[in-house]
Order: sequence, then structure tokens, then C-alpha cells
Amino acid sequence: MHYGEIGCRPQDLEAFDDLAEPAGPRQPRRIQLEPDSVEHGLTQLVLSLVELVRRLLEKQALRRVEGGSLTPEQVERLGTTLMRLEEQMDELKRHFKIENLNFDLGPLGTLYEDDQAGGVP
Repeated sequence: MHYGEIGCRPQDLEAFDDLAEPAGPRQPRRIQLEPDSVEHGLTQLVLSLVELVRRLLEKQALRRVEGGSLTPEQVERLGTTLMRLEEQMDELKRHFKIENLNFDLGPLGTLYEDDQAGGVP
């Protein structure tokens, strides 16, 4: 055995059988990185990350609002900002013709638990 090699028996790999691609009509969504569509795939990846950050900001904002640490003016400004950010994300998805920002992360599941970042309205 050489440095970096992994030695195992076939039965040792059986623990990973349930991580294999699911069989059935629905194929998992993966990033498309073909030479002709690299730009589209990269745009989709970047927008997915921005959407993830947007959702995290929204959750943090809701915690702060529920915690009562914001003035009514701050709550109003925060709500307006989050609505505008969501509108901009929808516009970018339409502009780049991206229907879904949710990716299959293999054994980890999907990027988003729900599919709110799904289709373009």
C-alpha cells in the first residue's frame, strides 16, 4: 500500500450503499458545468449563495424583531429592505433565466429544506 491509498474490503463499502443516487423518475438537480453552459451554471451557483445569505439575514431579522430589540422605524426599514432584496433576486432569476436555486447536495440533502427558491413567478 502506498501513501494516500485506501485499503478496504467490498463489505466495508456496504455502509455507503444508501448514499447512492436514488433510482426513479426524478433525478437530483446538480450544477450543470458543461463547456457551453458554464456561465449559466456559475450564475446559478452565485445566485444560490446570495439566496442562502438572504434567507439567513431574514431569519436573523425575524429573531431581532421578535426579541423586541428594534424600534418601530428600524422594523419598517428592515422589512422594506428585505422585500426589495427578494424582488431583486426574482428579477435576477428572470434575467438569467434561472428557474430554481435549490441544489441537491448528495447525502446532505438539498440546499434549502423547502423549495421557496424555486421557480420564477
